[in-house]
Amino acid sequence: MSITADKKQKLIKQFARGKTDTGSSEVQIAVLSERISNLTEHFKTNAKDHTSRRGLLILVGRRRSLLDYLKKTDADRYEAIVKKLGLRK
Repeated sequence: MSITADKKQKLIKQFARGKTDTGSSEVQIAVLSERISNLTEHFKTNAKDHTSRRGLLILVGRRRSLLDYLKKTDADRYEAIVKKLGLRK
């Protein structure tokens, strides 16, 4: 359900804004999106896992808040991250 350290480092490299960036909104959104997709796969086989479902909803809300913040502060970065991650249809 959680992501490996190796996968997390790849996401950080891909979405970082600088060499030492690990906490920008883009990186946080990318890591949360990966965790959300892992949990979504988990629910395909474990439909009655309500505790993890609550955790999923918390993660989705946190990602939504970060996306709202990014849209408010820098619309170009918001559009770029949404397009890279394929969040909007």
